[in-house]
This record gives sequence, structure tokens and C-alpha cells, in this order.
Amino acid sequence: MFIMMNPYMMGGFDSTYMIYLIIALTIPALAQGFLSSTFNKYTQVRSSSGITGAQVARKILDSNGLYDVTLAEVPGKLSDHYDPRHKAVRLSKDIYSGNSIASLAVAAHECGHAIQDAKAYAPLKFRSAMFPLVNIANKFGYLAIMIGLIAGIMDFAMIGVVLIGIVVLFQLVTLPVEFNASTRAVRQLDDLNVFYSPEEKTGARKVLTAAALTYVAGAIVALAELARWIMILNRRNRR
Repeated sequence: MFIMMNPYMMGGFDSTYMIYLIIALTIPALAQGFLSSTFNKYTQVRSSSGITGAQVARKILDSNGLYDVTLAEVPGKLSDHYDPRHKAVRLSKDIYSGNSIASLAVAAHECGHAIQDAKAYAPLKFRSAMFPLVNIANKFGYLAIMIGLIAGIMDFAMIGVVLIGIVVLFQLVTLPVEFNASTRAVRQLDDLNVFYSPEEKTGARKVLTAAALTYVAGAIVALAELARWIMILNRRNRR
């Protein structure tokens, strides 16, 4: 997560902060609002098949030979995820037990990640390999920038920017992973004939698109933050 630091911390007003602030506040809010409205709408639309999220997830996993992937219910709202370490698809209560268009779409999406894992999908493997480095970058990126700026050691501050860049790269790699999982989800739902009408298929695609846009918004904010710090350091170097 990116930190919105005080524009006066380094002395003087940072004009790039206002641009970043507008991006950071508006784009994620718009994406989250679109997701909430779309998800809430299709949570109220029941699938004609009457199948639940857990049932469709099990069907997708079994039809792809992923019998070893476990399926479990977890607490929370939209806490759904695939855990590659334990080979487990974990669905929130509303998704696990629900039979709405939204429930089936989300369940299928998480199974899409399980299929990616089974097929050694390159972006997913690269993303997973980045986790340890990203954790370090998250912890020390901003610390390095602040120490470098306060001490006047620009090379040290640039190390912090490089660490932030690693986090940004991680978010960019996440985009194809998420979009591909959604594409796989739609294909699996079609192959299993889960939906009985074009309207249901369209609804599922809208839910998955809305969810994907939240990742796009996050990536845009991350890029804006990285660009802001690069401009700040460039200005300091020219002094």
C-alpha cells in the first residue's frame, strides 16, 4: 500500500502531491464504487440453475482434474482467494453458499487461479516468486527515501524508489493474472452450461470486469506515486 506523505515534510510545497492526491482519492473510489454497485446488483439475481458457488467451484476443479485442490468457507465479505501453498480455494460465506450470478462468477474466478497454478501460468509463477522481495520493498522502500532525503544522500533515497518500483511491478504483473483468471472463469462456466441465458452470462462478465478494474485502479495509483517520487528526487538532484 502506498503512503500519502505530507507535501511539506521535505520543505516547500510539492505540486506533484496534489495531482497524486486527486488520482489516489478518485480513481480507486470510482473503481470500488463500480464494483460495489455491480456486485450488489448481481448478488440479488439468482442463477436459473440454482447451483451454489461451492458447487460450481467443485465442478470446475474436478472437470480440470484438480481433485487435490480443497474447497473451504472463510469468514468475511469478498475475502475469496486461492491459496497456492495449500492448494485451496477459499470462498466467503455469501459466495460459498450463494446461488446468485455474482456468487458463481467469483467462485469461478478463484478456480481460474487454481487452473493457472496447475498449468504453471508464467505471470502467476513470477508474481508468486516476487512475494519475498515485495515484502522487503514494502517495509523499507519509504524508510530509505525518508532517510536519504533527510540526510541528503540521494543515492540512498534512490534505493527506496527502486524498492517502490518493485512493488509497482508486482501490481502490474497482477493485472494479467487477474484478467486471465476471469477469462478462464467465463470459459469454465460456459463449458459446464451453468448459465441458462445470455443475460446471466453477461451479468457474470460484468461482475468479473468490475472486480478487475479495482486492480487497474491500484496499478494507476502505484504508477502515479512512483512517478511523483522520481520527480521529487530529480528536482533535489538539480539543486
